[in-house]
Amino acid sequence: MKKIVLSLSVVLALFQSCSNDDDANLNNVVAPATYNFERNGVSTVSFSGQTTRIQMAEELISALIDNTVTEVALDGMFAHEEGNNDFSDTDLNASDKSIRSKTAASTDYFSANTTDANAIKADFDGWIEAQVNDVFPNWGTTATAGNAGNLQEAGGGSTRYISGKGLEYNQAINKALIGALMVDQMLNNYLGTSVLDAGSNVTDNDADTLEDGKSYTTMEHKWDEAFGYLYGNEADPELPQLGADSFLNKYLSRVEEDADFAGIADDVYNAFKLGRAAIVAKNYDVRDEQAEIIREKISEIIGIRAVYYLQQGKANLGTDNASAFHDLSEGFGFVYSLQFTRKPGTNIPYFTKTEVDAFIATLMSGNGFWDVTDQTLDTISDTISAEFSFTTAQAGS
Repeated sequence: MKKIVLSLSVVLALFQSCSNDDDANLNNVVAPATYNFERNGVSTVSFSGQTTRIQMAEELISALIDNTVTEVALDGMFAHEEGNNDFSDTDLNASDKSIRSKTAASTDYFSANTTDANAIKADFDGWIEAQVNDVFPNWGTTATAGNAGNLQEAGGGSTRYISGKGLEYNQAINKALIGALMVDQMLNNYLGTSVLDAGSNVTDNDADTLEDGKSYTTMEHKWDEAFGYLYGNEADPELPQLGADSFLNKYLSRVEEDADFAGIADDVYNAFKLGRAAIVAKNYDVRDEQAEIIREKISEIIGIRAVYYLQQGKANLGTDNASAFHDLSEGFGFVYSLQFTRKPGTNIPYFTKTEVDAFIATLMSGNGFWDVTDQTLDTISDTISAEFSFTTAQAGS
């Protein structure tokens, strides 16, 4: 009898050992050296839709500083319809994608909040309209408080084309799109469990069931689409060099170049790699941990650059208003983008739309940047910094 009990104990011990080994292997997800994932020798990575929208947005922001372009043409670039000749690139014209359709359109933030989604889209529509109807007609006029026109930076620098409140609409639109399109789709759509685990995605990924005619599972593809909003315009997305577009990719590079935040680019890239490897390994805990890292770091980029531009603008107010207003216009767009950030472990942004609207109203009160004070810029900057892990001094320099 003792021999039988001993034998059973050995079997149970061996079974437990094998089970522990399996758990260890499951949790030990190893990321590849680069963002390269294949199945049967064929790449499983695809994010062409994201590349398309980034390139559409590039043409839009370029057209915003061409005073011969009509409002109809700009609206066409923003709300493109398949087959319309809105762009210089025939592939973009043939696409069924548009910028507007994915602006403030994430599942987590806006699927049940169409009121805010429509209000945000209306902001972009209004900025485009104002650029054409307010700024373009005054292209050759020197701007003054309350009157649109141009201002040249000190020392023969760049000429800026501004509203009567000192706002460069092209800069506002550019930086606001970083939040409303790239950040919102990444953090609040494709990296969310409501999208990654929708329908039969988990079952299909567990079974390696591929989308019809594709090399990837739906879950793999959704993660890649998040990746594409950051790296989609890179010459080689597997080895990103940064600075490859005028949007999130560019400003990840700018933050990385600041000694206070060096290493953030690797943090983001490595989290994308490990999260994608976890999907292949069917380890959804590791996947979600990496999504939280990405949410934290990408949100930090928005907060850092909002404070940076408010502080840079403050430094030139009253002495070189063209430079000051240019920086403050970029700050305006990044402040606007704060409502699309995401606190890790939550379903809420670092700043709500109501809070962001209050910041914007303060910046634009009276004659806007012509009237804004150093104290106001410091107060907004400090309020933003307090919600993150950096100081105004770190972000503002």
